Amino acid sequence: MLIILNNLESHYEIEQLTRMYTKDLSVVHGTKEENLAADTAQWLYVSKNEQIDIQLCCCGKSLQDSIAADENEEKMYLDICAVLYGMYTDAFDKKMAWGMLTGVRPVRLMRNLYAKHGDADAVCSLFKDRYFVSDEKIKLCRDIFSLQKDIIDGCSPKDYSLYISIPFCPTRCSYCSFVSVGSTGASKLMGEYVDKLCEEIRYTAQTAHKAGLNLKTIYIGGGTPTAVSAQQLRKIMQTVKDNFDLSKVLEYTVEAGRPDCTTKEKLQVIKDLGADRVSINPQTFSDDVLRAIGRRHSHQDFIDCYNMAREIGFKTINTDLIAGLPLDTVEGFENSLKGCIALGAENITVHTLTLKRASNIVVNRENNDYSDVAQMLEKCSMLADNGYIPYYMYRQKSTLQSLENVGYSQIGHESLYNIYIMEEIQTIISCGAGGVTKVVGPKGELKRIYNYKYPTEYIRDFDTILHRKDEVINVCQQFGFLNDW
Repeated sequence: MLIILNNLESHYEIEQLTRMYTKDLSVVHGTKEENLAADTAQWLYVSKNEQIDIQLCCCGKSLQDSIAADENEEKMYLDICAVLYGMYTDAFDKKMAWGMLTGVRPVRLMRNLYAKHGDADAVCSLFKDRYFVSDEKIKLCRDIFSLQKDIIDGCSPKDYSLYISIPFCPTRCSYCSFVSVGSTGASKLMGEYVDKLCEEIRYTAQTAHKAGLNLKTIYIGGGTPTAVSAQQLRKIMQTVKDNFDLSKVLEYTVEAGRPDCTTKEKLQVIKDLGADRVSINPQTFSDDVLRAIGRRHSHQDFIDCYNMAREIGFKTINTDLIAGLPLDTVEGFENSLKGCIALGAENITVHTLTLKRASNIVVNRENNDYSDVAQMLEKCSMLADNGYIPYYMYRQKSTLQSLENVGYSQIGHESLYNIYIMEEIQTIISCGAGGVTKVVGPKGELKRIYNYKYPTEYIRDFDTILHRKDEVINVCQQFGFLNDW
């Protein structure tokens, strides 16, 4: 679809709304006469003069409408998108469960509106009448907002969490676009990387101490942290233990996501060095689907790994599932849900497949049927019947049918880190390749500080990584909560 914007500087909101209905689009600026070819089959024209004129031609329909221009740009674009959403639902004969909302954090939007209006019922009415969100998604959002409220209200500007990135994996899953390096043949790179990572962890501890920040949670992710050797994993976690006061940490998570590289020895290292929560991820209980996505483990391998973690003594285990994987079915996804429930996993995180540009599914132009993904998510109703509550949620730009990812938890086992990072209400200091530090101020100010993306860059320009850590103190002072330092 060709989007033509006349006298409108920003196209972000209009483009993101359009992408919920079609991925094949381009945006130009100017008049319709200047940019529209006679053979252009699908096009959208939005022109601002004394009023805003909107014309849409697609799916064999021609639609048009006009609205008053508004000096408030935020309101103006909201009004444009509201009209556009009505046109798209007419042309494509399809409503979105999240209505015209394109943002990745609907719970944060609800929280911001609640801060403005002070009435949860009024905010839910806005979600329904202004953004056209379905009753089902409004309830999901409100349930998560209600659970998170006390947790978020209890945060202090001087609290922070530590994220440690280990960007290696035994193989690359077909849906993955994360920064990761195959562990086969990367032993030399791993060794150099672990050495630098430990140095950054030590420097980070010194920086946080100088700033007077209070560590609340630790999360070691990737990649797959257990892709490194048990000795390397011990070195990283011993460095954490030697440099941070773990007695004051509320939660310590390590992703042991891949059963094909998570051994009993590594799980014991994780437990011995202070982590109280692990994530072991089946993604699906179907061996056929696992093979289709490039996983080298079986369903039974996952069960064995999960049982090892229980035997070692982990009291909180997260399991990830993905709705919409190639070859999966509604019945197959339901079976995976039942399997995680039967195991008694304290957290069950349900992701909706996201078709990211860098993933092999997209690069290889795989032709898969994703039409039943919404039916898969409907099966999550059984989680409530078994004592699980939704506690955090986020959306992504290329998620199937513009749906969501939701973390479900048994009461008392909610992951604080997941809430902090997703709602962006607490400072997260990141170590390792691909890490992004987010310093959050007392009024919601946010400053991102980036590490280099790839392990080779991270090792090569490591001095710059340490220098950027010094920005944490500077930003905290700019935000006004370290003036006494």
